[in-house]
Amino acid sequence: MADPPGCCSTCATCLLCPYSCQWITAKKEKRKGLRTTKYDCSWFLFLFCVFLFTLVWLYFAIIILNDFHNFNEFIFRQKKLWLDWSLVLLIATAVLISYSSVLLVLALCLQLCGQPLKLHWVHKVLLVLTVLVVAAAFTGLGIKWAEEWKSAWISLQATGPFLHIGAVGGMTLLAWPLASFIYRTRSTGLRVLVLLLYCAAMIALYLAPLGITSPCIMEENQLPPKPALVGHRGAPMLAPENTLMSLHKAVDCDVQVFETDVMVSADGVPFLMHDEELTRTTNVQTVFPERAALNSTAFNWTDLQQLDAGSWFLERRPFPTVQSLSPGDRQEAAEQRIPSLEQALEAAKHSNISIMFDLRPENHSDYQNFVNVTLGVILQSGIPLQQVLWLPDGFREDVKQQAPGVQHVYGRKRVENEKEPVLHVNLPYQDMSSEEIRQYRQDNISVNLYVVNQPWLFSVLWCSGVSSVTTNACQVLKEMEHPIWLLPSSTYFMIWIVVDCVSFLIIIWAFVLMK
Repeated sequence: MADPPGCCSTCATCLLCPYSCQWITAKKEKRKGLRTTKYDCSWFLFLFCVFLFTLVWLYFAIIILNDFHNFNEFIFRQKKLWLDWSLVLLIATAVLISYSSVLLVLALCLQLCGQPLKLHWVHKVLLVLTVLVVAAAFTGLGIKWAEEWKSAWISLQATGPFLHIGAVGGMTLLAWPLASFIYRTRSTGLRVLVLLLYCAAMIALYLAPLGITSPCIMEENQLPPKPALVGHRGAPMLAPENTLMSLHKAVDCDVQVFETDVMVSADGVPFLMHDEELTRTTNVQTVFPERAALNSTAFNWTDLQQLDAGSWFLERRPFPTVQSLSPGDRQEAAEQRIPSLEQALEAAKHSNISIMFDLRPENHSDYQNFVNVTLGVILQSGIPLQQVLWLPDGFREDVKQQAPGVQHVYGRKRVENEKEPVLHVNLPYQDMSSEEIRQYRQDNISVNLYVVNQPWLFSVLWCSGVSSVTTNACQVLKEMEHPIWLLPSSTYFMIWIVVDCVSFLIIIWAFVLMK
């Protein structure tokens, strides 16, 4: 098999070495009569599929970063170990995609140089292991984090048009080694099969925009108002969650609602805390080591006030933004204590923002008393009741009677024949489609979706017309004055046609040139 013009013997040898793990010179390769067999072609096809498989996983890994803090919290509750597992995920994914990418590039270059595709058995074993690792990751995702499949579907509304352009570009570049293979192979049947498969793939890609939909394909004058921001436990990227500092940082981010979680101490004082145990966000293991595993409601208010609710934030760095805090913010964070609901209501009233909260734990035997105590604190605080957004479903009718001015937010979609109209809903962003958001908007129902941290996701929901989003990254979303992208349908149609035409011409040129 002769080298084509422009591919020197040294280059061919350098390509063969890492791919075949053998230092065979081009002259020796010719003397041995080595050539690419059908078995070798099948391994090249497997390599290409592995590359696509890892590429899809890379896409998923990037998408699930929006919700990865929840995964970190889950691991801590199970193993009492805090680590930013997103770094582990990205590093492992980068290694897998880099390995398969390098092998694929080597194989394509070898094909262009007319060299045999003799993949070494070590690479074969590693490719099989790569498939098993990625398959295990997808399986675990489906079992433990199934809602992320919905997240991936939503992400296609933001990335679909650009993925289409990238896929067309990648398949177009594949025309060169493909043409080289077709012109060199001796099997007519194999040539026809490969060419038909390639043509079918390109036709499917050329027509893919017919099935691509995105709420951000619209005219500029149709764009809904920017969604309001709800601070998830305040501003947890800038301050320890569920503290007064976090509330004040959220106010600086122009949030309209402070979202938090309320528990009631053993002596009847409502306080802010998300976890049922105090171990993640306080130093309870140091102060009360023998009681650290108890439920948060088992501690009285005097005990809770002895706990440090800020130093963990500086030590564990739950978000990368902690590293960029000023010395003054670090000092303030280290001095944080668990705030009472009364203190939070006073701060919200002073800052003129609303407060929305869950009352935990819902399955507590004394939950009705928790509701009554919490309502008593709200009524005594003097905060305007319209600034209080009530999330708990338990004893909701009692709340409506005792505090008729409180706004009720439901964690479900509306149903037919409602006794009272639902005016506010609070749902995971995966649970509402763009069409449902638009319909609720037309019916004057406020929709808040959680937890939205990435600009791409915020852009999709903005274009869909959502009323507000709960976020950890209020400092990021605050700066967005426009969705990441917004295209009129006519402009997108023009881009689609131009990309397809240019791709078609390049493919024709590649086949003519290689012949």
